[in-house]
Amino acid sequence: MEQNKSEQMEEGRAQIEELGSSVIRTRRGAIHTLTIVGQIEGHQVLDPSTKTTKYEHVLPLLAAVEESDDIDGLLVLLNTVGGDIEAGLAIAELISGMKKPTVSLVLGGGHSIGVPLAVSAQTSFIAPSAAMTIHPVRMSGTVIGVSQTFHYFSRIQERILDFVTRHSRIQRDTFTELMLQTGELAADVGSVVHGEEAVAIGLIDHVGGLSDALECLHQMMDRRESERTRG
Repeated sequence: MEQNKSEQMEEGRAQIEELGSSVIRTRRGAIHTLTIVGQIEGHQVLDPSTKTTKYEHVLPLLAAVEESDDIDGLLVLLNTVGGDIEAGLAIAELISGMKKPTVSLVLGGGHSIGVPLAVSAQTSFIAPSAAMTIHPVRMSGTVIGVSQTFHYFSRIQERILDFVTRHSRIQRDTFTELMLQTGELAADVGSVVHGEEAVAIGLIDHVGGLSDALECLHQMMDRRESERTRG
């Protein structure tokens, strides 16, 4: 018995170190906690000194959480500067497509592609001190100065805009205005919104901390269990 417990603790520590995730088991159910931090790494491997979240780790993990009989809900903790757009959208789409209860909590920052990730959960929270940066699509490296390039940028931006407005209460015009605002960011176009402001404009559902997010997730899990029992 003690050996099994020790092995489980060791496995849990390894999961936290490798994938930034852990499972919380209580009498109220089992919650998988996933952290999305640093930069979202896409097809290009970033510098070893950069803190990253690797999409090839997160995607199969989310599929496993959705299918597992041992997991009742997912808590996503976000503190990200953004990163690869398609990798971030891939993670966000998987979270939004889950039937199990999901709750996100923005801590520190949910910037750039972190915005779709924050709203992808069924219910979203933001800490009072947290911030979210909304800005147009950027691209590094060589850019060909032709109309097709600008059309491509526009289509990527449209995908982000569609996703955010489908999974939050923010109006399309409001989000577009924040994205294209000038004069707020020193060397860029866009806006920074903080905790209560993010809720006021409908981007995030609630201002709160860890206990609020966990309590909400437990209530969602209880409702799902009740519906399943009645069915």
